[in-house]
Amino acid sequence: MQKNAVALGTLLFLLVVPATSMAAASDSTSQVYRITLKDGSAFVGTIASSTPDSLRIQMGSGIAMTLPRGAVSGIERLRGTIEGGEYRRVDPNGSRLLFGPTARPLRSGEGYFAAYEIFFTYAAVGIADVLSLGGGLTIVPGAPDQIFYLAPKLAFTTQDEMFSAGVGALYMNTFSSENDALGIVYGIGTYGTPRAALTFGLGYGYSEGEFSSNPVVLVGGELQVSNSIKLITENWFPVGSDVSLLSFGFRFFGDNIAADLGFFYPMENGEGISEGFPFLPWLGFAYNFGR
Repeated sequence: MQKNAVALGTLLFLLVVPATSMAAASDSTSQVYRITLKDGSAFVGTIASSTPDSLRIQMGSGIAMTLPRGAVSGIERLRGTIEGGEYRRVDPNGSRLLFGPTARPLRSGEGYFAAYEIFFTYAAVGIADVLSLGGGLTIVPGAPDQIFYLAPKLAFTTQDEMFSAGVGALYMNTFSSENDALGIVYGIGTYGTPRAALTFGLGYGYSEGEFSSNPVVLVGGELQVSNSIKLITENWFPVGSDVSLLSFGFRFFGDNIAADLGFFYPMENGEGISEGFPFLPWLGFAYNFGR
């Protein structure tokens, strides 16, 4: 198991770090906005100047335009950047891999509503730029009981936003008092840009009133390959166990919506243990708000 984790971590490092360096060198630091006019037309660019009567925007093509305030119906702050004269989106759901978290915090007022595997709902919101409060419940039709879960995370980011580190927990239980709670407490770090990054985590599971004696290692990676697609891998290695869980997936995203299609591959002693179709499919949808 340790050899698998080291090999996977090395491979992710070789693939992601060069892309991280290039993305860091090319990202524009100017805030990008979408300006919508009352006639329905829209422009994407940076705001060069603003007065009570007019708004001057600089578009990626280099064209500058002054608009009367009375013609503007909306100004939306975007997560992307202007690069090479083109608007490039940034994944709006960067605080998560497929299932597990990254170390990136939700900023104050940011948040998202999500559904995983259709029946697992989730919502999270950022407080004071460092604390993320999340939780949700299952909505499985006909189930005699439903599961609820809580997931706080406290995280900090360096000034250049290249590295984030945090601690968090996941608590799960049913609404029936007959069942024991399950959960995990963890520490996590993410290095890279929103377009290319590595995530490493270490957590201790909790069940039947006790913490496990051995941790679980998380190794993850993200690489944006187009203006709306990101590749994601998320892999879990319980220390002292012959069982591990590997995954790969795709994130399709717009400015506020992200949809994940992933495939998890359970392994034991380096071999797959699923009969028939070897992968466990993963579906996730998230609507992100605030910025």
